[in-house]
Amino acid sequence: MRTQVAITIDTEFSVAGAFADPERRRPIGEANVTCPVGGREQGLGFLLDTFARHGTSATFFVEALQTAWFGDEPMGAIVERILGAGQDVQLHLHPCWTAFRDPDWRSLLAGGHPDDNCDGRATAELVVLIEEGRAALQRMGASKPIALRTGNLRSDRNIYRAMAACGLPLASNVGLGLNRPHDPALRLRGGRHWIEGVMEVPVLSYGQLAIGSQPADRLFTITATSTAETEGLLWAAREAGAQTIVLLTHPFEFIKGDRLDPARQRVNRINQRRLERLCAFLADHDGEFESASFAQAARGWLAAPDEPEPRLHAPLLPVLGRMVENKANDLIPAL
Repeated sequence: MRTQVAITIDTEFSVAGAFADPERRRPIGEANVTCPVGGREQGLGFLLDTFARHGTSATFFVEALQTAWFGDEPMGAIVERILGAGQDVQLHLHPCWTAFRDPDWRSLLAGGHPDDNCDGRATAELVVLIEEGRAALQRMGASKPIALRTGNLRSDRNIYRAMAACGLPLASNVGLGLNRPHDPALRLRGGRHWIEGVMEVPVLSYGQLAIGSQPADRLFTITATSTAETEGLLWAAREAGAQTIVLLTHPFEFIKGDRLDPARQRVNRINQRRLERLCAFLADHDGEFESASFAQAARGWLAAPDEPEPRLHAPLLPVLGRMVENKANDLIPAL
């Protein structure tokens, strides 16, 4: 059996500081996904072109509650492009967008910013959010979703209970390197796990030597993980018998600079090379690895028992190399 590598892209518009400064700032729509620099799309366009060139399958978790501000059309055009490229679309939810349904939303900010987390809510409330998001995604042209990713990778058992009630069998709500759930049983580094009748497929978190402010658990993302670390982790996963590895990225990870000022944005060439090399690696080692979308893998995953979480660690030298590379990427615009 080949090790499945699920590249997932959280595809979302940005509130862009509208809650912090409602008089001067407004949400950013398509540009937060397409990420144009120099007349070319360095976000969505780059992703779709790269996947097509290497024959890579991926899942785009598309945020659907932003329709409260933008309506269906802007994200609907993006969904159409993703599906037209043969890629998978599933559901992503950021509840803060629902605040914009109130015409007097600015006055609500006196009580603080809207809650953007799905955990800590009643099951019935979550059912409503899921159903609203699913209906919006289908209006945009997507098939009925089978998988959910909560915003900010937040999880608790009520989320899975609500998913089960809505008939959503797959989740990718856990990312231990970003958020540690209150429930110790949900602190999962990877694998696949049945929770309240739903299969959770966490974003991989791997271990590294804690240096300074660097935490011991690190989330497997394009920005966080160098090519040397990625390839080392995949071979270690293969050796350990891991069946499923999930990576998370966003379209805006492939640009850098001031995301609120298009004139100050630049191509993030280091992150683009990391994705290119990952896709090339999977194509070059297709006897051992395969890219797999959630839609493609669902039947096999749902027919299987739990897969234990892998305990993977990045060696010290690649970690140090990545720290230097990421710092240089932050400081040198041309990289």
